[in-house]
Amino acid sequence: MFITFEGVEGCGKSSVLSVVYARLLNEKYPIIETREPGGVKISEAIRNIVLGKEYTTMDRRTEALLFAASRRQHLVEKVWPAIKENKIVLCDRFLDSSLAYQGAGDEIGVDEVLNINLFATENTYPDFTILFDLAPEVGLARINKNKNREVNRLDLKELKFYTVVRNAYLDLSKRYKDRYIVIDASKDFNTVCNEVYSLIKEKIDGLH
Repeated sequence: MFITFEGVEGCGKSSVLSVVYARLLNEKYPIIETREPGGVKISEAIRNIVLGKEYTTMDRRTEALLFAASRRQHLVEKVWPAIKENKIVLCDRFLDSSLAYQGAGDEIGVDEVLNINLFATENTYPDFTILFDLAPEVGLARINKNKNREVNRLDLKELKFYTVVRNAYLDLSKRYKDRYIVIDASKDFNTVCNEVYSLIKEKIDGLH
């Protein structure tokens, strides 16, 4: 099973993923955690380029293509082999990030970005996508308070950009309503962790 975590900056998805992963691992579920862009050596190298604060001149389509290239390598080396071994894959960001950020936020076009990604991934979609819905101003305030968090090039964008991204995610949740689960990420952290843990456990146990 391939489960992805999505949302605007500061929504808490990465922190929740770590907690939920640890709980499920502790319960002996065959599970791995990973992230995009990244997850494997080549994809992490692409991450350093695509999120590097020094690359402010990067063309929007170049960025979209780099994300798709990173995603391809990640699938080939890590995600597909894990799924073949009947493992559960929890992934911090996937296809929908490109659709929301590059497609809508950067105004390349959601369907244009979808097409290059479907080429890269051979039409791979997650089984389930958990969208951590949060007002972008709340997410950005969280980032500013968290001094330990990695700040990358995408964190330097303006509020208007993230408002577009959030709306794009909500549109995607309607377009792909069979695989999307939307949760309120403004709730208390432990509440969100418990909610996501219960959702995923229910999906996994529903397989058996």
